[in-house]
Amino acid sequence: MKAQDGKALFQANCASCHAVNKVLTGPALAGIEERVPDKKLLHDWIRNNAKVLASGNKYFNDLKAAYNNTPMSTFEALSDADIDAILKYVSTPVKEEAKTTPTGGEGEEKGSDNSLLFGILSLILAVITLILLQVNSNLKKLSDDKEGVPAYEPVPFYRNKTYITLFMLVLFVIGGYYIIQGAIGLGRNKNYQPEQPIFYSHKVHAGTNQINCLYCHGGAQLGKQANIPSLNICMNCHMAINEYSDKSEKLYREDGTEVNGTAEIQKLYSYTGWDPKQRKYANEPKPIEWVRIHNLPDHVYFNHSQHVVAGKQACQTCHGEIQKENEVYQFADLSMGWCINCHRETKVQFTNNKFYSIYEKFHEQMKDSIKNKDGEMVANPHKLDSITVETIGGTECQKCHY
Repeated sequence: MKAQDGKALFQANCASCHAVNKVLTGPALAGIEERVPDKKLLHDWIRNNAKVLASGNKYFNDLKAAYNNTPMSTFEALSDADIDAILKYVSTPVKEEAKTTPTGGEGEEKGSDNSLLFGILSLILAVITLILLQVNSNLKKLSDDKEGVPAYEPVPFYRNKTYITLFMLVLFVIGGYYIIQGAIGLGRNKNYQPEQPIFYSHKVHAGTNQINCLYCHGGAQLGKQANIPSLNICMNCHMAINEYSDKSEKLYREDGTEVNGTAEIQKLYSYTGWDPKQRKYANEPKPIEWVRIHNLPDHVYFNHSQHVVAGKQACQTCHGEIQKENEVYQFADLSMGWCINCHRETKVQFTNNKFYSIYEKFHEQMKDSIKNKDGEMVANPHKLDSITVETIGGTECQKCHY
């Protein structure tokens, strides 16, 4: 396997808790093979860390203690080749990790579109051209006066056909640019961040307290919709947790306003009808009118379970570093081009994945050697190192618009 195959495996299995060169929920993985030179031990740790911890290994027990005894998921389905590919990827120098990780960040938000810059430069050049034309006209007039050439009454600029034509062209270009941009962005809500009825911090729940996304959004692995958690799920914890007591981690809205976490929990009680003093549902409940953030057009089919279960994609691929967000916003523009690019670039976890077991042709092409007509094993001339979503038909129109 190549390092780029390890990148896909890393994003699918590790990126929710680890980065290559910075500490997230877990330690940075760059240099892990130097810190743990025993390759078999490292493989055992990745597959089933509980067994390694139970064996009394000092390094890994100390490591777990250093990260607040946060439990690590097990990855028993990963083969030796898969793990080696991940290790090769994290050992490859990464100059700008923000450009290679699925969580993106501000660098991705800015993008590489220089259309606005070109538009401004064109406008500046047009103004300079107008000034030079006027200077040329004045110099010609002075020259004619000196040589005694009779001067004609100059045409006012607002009646000058050259100026009018140039102005209309500039207006057409600028107006056309903004009309096209508006049409392309119609219905897209990238960076949309509404204020919700209750201040719910993913940073506190998914980040600090390490609550798995699927505990609240179970539909993401079971069906098409990720679903909004019912209030019963919230109350599983908040029957006992009735105040926000973490003084070291104050809560702030996007505009910098400090939030009283305990007061927000009381709002939850008012919606559920829970009386914390009587410790029972004593009042009439009412629904919370959450403001929807992510919304695809009605003609687009998207299935969460297919991406989470079959595709092994982390939530951060589409939602950004959700575990660091106090107020949730739309991370990606969710445009057709954005989805297609992902399908073209994302390598499928093709082996040891029952969902792709029916693709016999591609499984054969991934083998190092095949039988020839004489029954002899020869090198595979059509060998594929990896399979992308596009390879198995992920960019066909009917996949999303049937």
